[in-house]
Amino acid sequence: MEYKVVEVREGLIGGRLSAKKLEKILNDHGREGWRYKSMTSVDVKGRVGPGGVEGLVMVFEKG
Repeated sequence: MEYKVVEVREGLIGGRLSAKKLEKILNDHGREGWRYKSMTSVDVKGRVGPGGVEGLVMVFEKG
């Protein structure tokens, strides 16, 4: 079994975490053979500055 962890920050998906944007991420990974495993809401550290932004950590599995 192989696993993939994807951090989804608000800024990377153009602002708010909408159902449409999450659906696209799930479908894109599904087409590559990844199966959705879990999703957790977290504060994801940004590239600049000490703070974080709200986001999601999504786990996919393959195999």
